[in-house]
Amino acid sequence: MKRASHRPPRHFLGNDQAIAAVEFAVILPLMLFVFVGVAQVGQAIEISRKVTVTTRIVTDLVTQYSSVSCSTLNTVLAASAQVIAPYSATNLAITVSEISTNSSGAATVTWTSSQNSTTSTCSQPGSKFTLPSALDQDSISLIYGQVTYSFTPVFGYKIIGTIPISDQIYMSPRLTNSIAYTGLS
Repeated sequence: MKRASHRPPRHFLGNDQAIAAVEFAVILPLMLFVFVGVAQVGQAIEISRKVTVTTRIVTDLVTQYSSVSCSTLNTVLAASAQVIAPYSATNLAITVSEISTNSSGAATVTWTSSQNSTTSTCSQPGSKFTLPSALDQDSISLIYGQVTYSFTPVFGYKIIGTIPISDQIYMSPRLTNSIAYTGLS
């Protein structure tokens, strides 16, 4: 009896019926990791596409006005929730500004409106702005739109953290050379 316990039982040496089950048990965690990773990357790509569409739509809507007020801008920015759907608009930060250049090409912010998860602001800051060299011209006005979405993956967020996905665009006003800001009305 003692001698038989040191030798492997001979009937297990030729038995290969459980090999597939062992291979599956070894590969399953890797397959699940890859599946979840592909799903998260797919969701991030879809959100990136939605951010681009939101940037273009919100900026394009603003270019169709000849004058805007704070309430008009807030309404346009609030419409972004419909574009970003089915994803949450609480992770969305939007800024729309008019950038004007003087006769020497110096760019300044004429007015700006921002909305993020908790606040909406409108102002006429007048701060300096650096335009891309391809757009840097004398005596023009452009509408600048920027959207940022804070994407938090479902799995791995403690390792990766929140990923900012953003896009920006410059568009010319459609109806006038410059869109007048009428204040808080």
